Amino acid sequence: MKVFIKVMKALSDSNRVKMIKMLQHKPMCVCEIQTALGIAQSTASKHLKILEDADLVTSFKNGLWVNYGLSDGSASPFAANMIGNLKHWLEDEQEIKELNKILPNIDRHDIVNKN
Repeated sequence: MKVFIKVMKALSDSNRVKMIKMLQHKPMCVCEIQTALGIAQSTASKHLKILEDADLVTSFKNGLWVNYGLSDGSASPFAANMIGNLKHWLEDEQEIKELNKILPNIDRHDIVNKN
């Protein structure tokens, strides 16, 4: 029961659901996620930690970058089920459509060079 509740709580925030939807397209770093959602880096990191603790997201290091991607669901059948269903859910939502439009134009190298 505890694992189920953790997964459901992790998906109870709209920004975290948007993160899952974005990570369906490609692994992303925190700076790309924060740019896409228009939130602070610390907020994005906190949301990613909650998703990672619920086994919905994994992180992996690539040089200096920490990338986040969808979990394979092997650690939790509840997480696996929700990841699988979310691939088909919410595609017609306006906020998701807008994110899908801007994602190809968000690049970590451009973000870092602006700062």
